[in-house]
Amino acid sequence: MKGRSLAEVATGGIVLVIAAVFLAYAVLHSGRGNSSTDGMQLTARFDKIDGLSNGADVRIAGVKVGSVTDSRIDPQSFGAVLTMRVDRSLRLPDDTSAEVTSEGLLGGKYVSLVPGGSEKFLADGSRITETQGSVSLESLLGRFIFSVTQMNSQTQEGGQGGSQAPAPAR
Repeated sequence: MKGRSLAEVATGGIVLVIAAVFLAYAVLHSGRGNSSTDGMQLTARFDKIDGLSNGADVRIAGVKVGSVTDSRIDPQSFGAVLTMRVDRSLRLPDDTSAEVTSEGLLGGKYVSLVPGGSEKFLADGSRITETQGSVSLESLLGRFIFSVTQMNSQTQEGGQGGSQAPAPAR
């Protein structure tokens, strides 16, 4: 009995060590580590960033070029201010725009950068001024349902005062 419990404890220890190795590998290779010193820091102000969190991707044409490092509220405008780290090798025009985009119906959110055509470039610490906040799919769906319901009720009200078609014969 004693030999069996020692084997079980050793097996459990080996499983824990392997789990720790996998966890360490996942953290180091997830792309969400401490990248505060890499890349160019940019800020952008949005009216809303629903569901966007620190560590979210920053992409250009669908390719990850950085990540969101901080989000805070601006006390004067009550808008969201994002701080991002973007690949320093990119020369982004100073009229680049940023928008909060969804990966799909159930996907996460990310910041999409759309480079402009200016011949001046953003420097480290620059602010992106052209922004578009996130679009709430729930809000759009609610508006659609409301408009369909309202249209349906108006159609029914308009049809009650007129002549009705005879019922089909059986």
